Formats: sequence, C-alpha cells, structure tokens
Amino acid sequence: MGKEKYVAYVGTYTHGSSVGIHVYDLDVEAGYMTEREVVPVNNASHVAKSNNGKYLYSIADEGVEVLKIEKDGSLKPINQVGIEGMRGCFLSTDKEGKFLFVGGYHDGKVSVVKIHEDGRLGSVVDGVFHKGLGSVAERNFRPHVSCVTMTPDDKYLCAVDNGIDQIKLYTVHPTSGKLKLYDILRLRPESGPRLIRFSKNGKFAYVICELTNQIEVYSYDGSGKSPQFELIQTVNTQMDADEIACAASGMKISPSGKYLYCSTAGDNTAAVYEINQENGMLTELCILPISGKYPKDIDIFPDEKTLVVLNHESNDIRFFHVDYEKKLLVMKGRPIKLETPNCILISKLDDSEEE
Repeated sequence: MGKEKYVAYVGTYTHGSSVGIHVYDLDVEAGYMTEREVVPVNNASHVAKSNNGKYLYSIADEGVEVLKIEKDGSLKPINQVGIEGMRGCFLSTDKEGKFLFVGGYHDGKVSVVKIHEDGRLGSVVDGVFHKGLGSVAERNFRPHVSCVTMTPDDKYLCAVDNGIDQIKLYTVHPTSGKLKLYDILRLRPESGPRLIRFSKNGKFAYVICELTNQIEVYSYDGSGKSPQFELIQTVNTQMDADEIACAASGMKISPSGKYLYCSTAGDNTAAVYEINQENGMLTELCILPISGKYPKDIDIFPDEKTLVVLNHESNDIRFFHVDYEKKLLVMKGRPIKLETPNCILISKLDDSEEE
C-alpha cells in the first residue's frame, strides 16, 4: 500500500474563505492530509467520480460541474450543465457510465443526465418529481430526494426520499435513460431516510435515518422479477439515545467491506460498526464525540486506520485513529481549518503502481 497514492476531494459551500473543491494529498501512513489546490465551484455540496475514474462530477449552483482528474489527482474544469430544476444534493452514475443521476432535495426531483464518451455531460434526458406528503412535523412533510444510487446489480435506481419516508425504485432505460417507477420501499413514518449504501457483496443495504437517528439494515435480492428488501436489523447512531435535536448525517462502508462508519449531528459523534459478512448485521464497536459541530460527512483512509470527519458548523476537518480491538476513536494531528466542508471523496491515483 505504501506505493499507492491517494487524494481527497472535499467540497465546500463557497462563502468566506471557501471557494469550491479542495484537493488534498493523503499521507496514509501518518493518517493526515495536506492541501494541494483549490478549484472554484459554486457551493460544491456533493461529488462523485465517473465510472472510468477520469472525471469528477460536482453539484454546483449552475447544475453539475465536470472536472477532469489529471494523473496527479489535480482537477481541470471542462464543462457544466443545468439540471432543469433547483440545485441538487447528491450524484451517482450507472455501472456503464452512460448516465449521471442527480437527487434534488429542494424540489424532490430525480434527474438523469447523459454522459458523453469524453466525460462531458450532455442534456437532461429525464426528470421525475416525487409526489406525496410525509409527516407534518418540523420540515419533513414534502418530497426531498437526498440520495440516488443504483443497486449493486445495476437493475434499479434507488431514490431515497427524506421527506416522505420512502425509497422509490426505478428502472432506467438502457438507451434513453428514461425512468419508470417499479416499486416503493416504505420506511417507518417520520424516520427521515437520508442515505443508502450497499454491502461489498451486494446482498445487504444500509439506510441511515436522519430523524430517528438509526441505521436500518436490509437484505437485498434482485435476482427475481421484483427487487426484494427485507428489514433485518435496526441500530442506533447516538451515544445517548434519549438526547433530542440530533440528526444522523454521514455514512460510509470501509474498502474491505468489514466496517461501517456514520456520524450524527446534535450529539456530534461518530460511530463504528463491524459488518457480519454472513448475515450483514451490524455490531456496534463505539460511538464517541468528535470535538466538533455538525459532522456532515465522514470517510475512512484506504488502510482503514484513520477516520476523517468533516465538521460543517465548527469549520474543520478532524482525524481519528480507529482502534478496532479496544473499540476506540483517538484524535490525531491538528484539525484542518476549512469553512463549511460538505463532502469528502478519497480517490486512488491512476499513476499508482498497483491498481
């Protein structure tokens, strides 16, 4: 692993000293990052890599910005497109890299954008507005698409709706990109699902719920005529389950697929769970404070020893050594000051000696 090189792309809201996407070089052994460059993008709230790893897509006020990833990990803007709606909050692609999916939190819309062979984005080929009402409590009462991602078998697009407590499952036409609603996974009312991640073997799905501060674990089987999701476990993300005004936020699965990490705003904690490789269930290893406010996103270093936490309200990035045996998170190094960090993506460089 010592010969492999990595960078981290951190998207920010662009006010104050933040101007877009910050590119960091990773020192995996030391468990730290060093800023290399900043690329202007208006309010980069989420980023995703292209299927071939050559391009980075970023949410922007104008729609979606496309940046070419150079061999050293630097970014070069190449084009941007509008999405015919309010600004998005989440990006992903299909396995073949033909379409980019955009989740719209503010307008409850799922957009599909054509990807050209050279990585540029084309026109919006479809857009579906969710309908319905959720709870009238607080803000969770109308559609808010907070995550869009394909199932591991690339059969269905999962559109997580934070506002109406559903995950809508769409088929995507292989040539036109048109969406067709196929099924709906209904979650507990007022749960506020935020993100869905799938296990490395594709057999299990993990849904983090913002309002109940829980992770729901589902078995997934797409081999039949219809997708089958079965709820098999629910775990808490809070250190103190009775504490109010908390919101589960970030969630990532380790590269090995052995661990799941999440963060919760309000009690401002990060949690580490071990994933049972046979049944997909989670075992809590620790839930501990991260000494910052609103840990909006997290990621794990490639060696799975360093957890990175983006504290959106206290304007910093913090690093923690993960001790799996002692079930501890130990803060390491100085925090990196950065205004309103939103998202992080750790990426391996193409010129690494091993792929």
